[in-house]
Amino acid sequence: MKGTVPISVRKWGLSPLLLAVTVLISACSSAPPRAPEPPPVIESSPPVANIPAPVTDEDDDPNADDEEWDGSGGASAIHNRGDELVAVAMSFRGARYRYGGATPDGFDCSGLVFYTHRRLGLEVPRTSRDQADAADFVKPRKLRRGDLVFFKIGSSSVNHVGIYIGKHHFVHAPGRGKPVTVNSLDDEYYAETFSSAGRFWNHLPN
Repeated sequence: MKGTVPISVRKWGLSPLLLAVTVLISACSSAPPRAPEPPPVIESSPPVANIPAPVTDEDDDPNADDEEWDGSGGASAIHNRGDELVAVAMSFRGARYRYGGATPDGFDCSGLVFYTHRRLGLEVPRTSRDQADAADFVKPRKLRRGDLVFFKIGSSSVNHVGIYIGKHHFVHAPGRGKPVTVNSLDDEYYAETFSSAGRFWNHLPN
């Protein structure tokens, strides 16, 4: 009959309004359906860097830079100073970028190179352009850990530098808002702006 309260409501002394509120609260306390997992993201492989193959000549002695070092200049006895440079540089991975910075409080690109070499008693110029001019030239296919890789980014002269860590990767201070990190020479951006490579770790420390 229209307007008649159900027997179950009369039995428990509940009004229709109170019954509706009870049902609503019960529905809100139940767990919502679980959202489906997003599909995995598959990144495409970066293009291969367009780095020219070197022309072999008589000064390409693969053992020329492997001389023993007596450990002077503030570092322990090291046979391969390039590996030690990489270890020092990688210890600053995540350090913040600071324009003009050359300390663990903040690095710019050439500041990271300057500080890392100085930790081993090796003096290098302060700016990336001067570092490129003063470094011993290294052919791209002869790159070894600890070598420097130079870039011309939106410029006709060198204005960026990183430290080669092997397998076409390098550690560097990329720029404002970006901490010291690792990138690949095969990334399209760096492949297109790559300029040259050089080496300081074969110099005797001061």
